[in-house]
Amino acid sequence: MSVGYATLYGDMAGGFAPIKDVPKLLVYRLAEWRNGQGQVIPHRVLERPPSAELAPDQKDEDSLPPYPLLDPILEQYVELDRSIAEIIAQGYEEATVRRVVAMVDRNEYKRRQAPPACASRAGLFGRDRRYPITGKVGSD
Repeated sequence: MSVGYATLYGDMAGGFAPIKDVPKLLVYRLAEWRNGQGQVIPHRVLERPPSAELAPDQKDEDSLPPYPLLDPILEQYVELDRSIAEIIAQGYEEATVRRVVAMVDRNEYKRRQAPPACASRAGLFGRDRRYPITGKVGSD
């Protein structure tokens, strides 16, 4: 949801989104943990590359950085409220950081339209972290 990867009749449908603010890699770890209690999620779902499945052979990494790179950048920007410069200083590639931050900021409108969720962690997308959806505001 942070970068706008949500479909109108998938993630955006319904009255409550329990994993709305959970990073993708943590979703997979939670799914594996759940299956350890008794399999309810088919292995093929966890083994194939993440995809919104909007086109044949589409993968999230066709248009997003790999999740092992994306999730930590999102954590720094969204949860820890780090600036672009602070994130780059940690060794992340500037172009990737700027791209991720732009996706987060550009998709505020989707987060406002999404079903509510419980806050699973501090510093996430609540009233105190709203980004203007009109006008141009710098991220630095």
